[in-house]
Amino acid sequence: MFTGIIETLGVVTELKAEQKNLHITVKSNITGELKIDQSVAHNGVCLTVVAINNEEYTVTAIKETLDKTNIGDLKVGDEVNLERAMKLGDRLDGHIVQGHVDETGICKSIKDEKGSTIFTFEYKSANNNVTIEKGSITVNGVSLTIVNSKKDEFSVAIIPYTLQHTTFKNFKVGTQVNLEFDVIGKYVARLTQTQ
Repeated sequence: MFTGIIETLGVVTELKAEQKNLHITVKSNITGELKIDQSVAHNGVCLTVVAINNEEYTVTAIKETLDKTNIGDLKVGDEVNLERAMKLGDRLDGHIVQGHVDETGICKSIKDEKGSTIFTFEYKSANNNVTIEKGSITVNGVSLTIVNSKKDEFSVAIIPYTLQHTTFKNFKVGTQVNLEFDVIGKYVARLTQTQ
């Protein structure tokens, strides 16, 4: 489990395909605190540390992950949002995040609001994922509150600190992002579909 509060950014230093898997090596200032078999969220995707070498560590993404997230689009030099799994007893500053991406979305617009930046994302409603205003959403691993919810799209307001300390600073119109919808909302949606 994660909280959606990004600890730091990492930089992809190597990508190595092996059969249908992708080994991703990341340089990070938290590498020295990691251990083999530890879970780390990369742009909201929970991946397991399989190797550590000085300031770099490696995780492996399987075909399922590559098919359902933007992890397969990474290039050497790309930044990724990083968060280690939460510790039991710590404050839950974001919301409950599983690190299991539901689908990808596309950045539709970016608007400066003189103090914050409004990002609007569109997604496929055919997947039965839903958003509500003031509800929670995770975009590339960042826990956010929805400020505008419509069919197939939602908007979030990003404060300057979050903009500078996450991959949001690299987003452009058309950027593909990982979306994890609120876990409680997913259960409610499933219950209403079965009735």
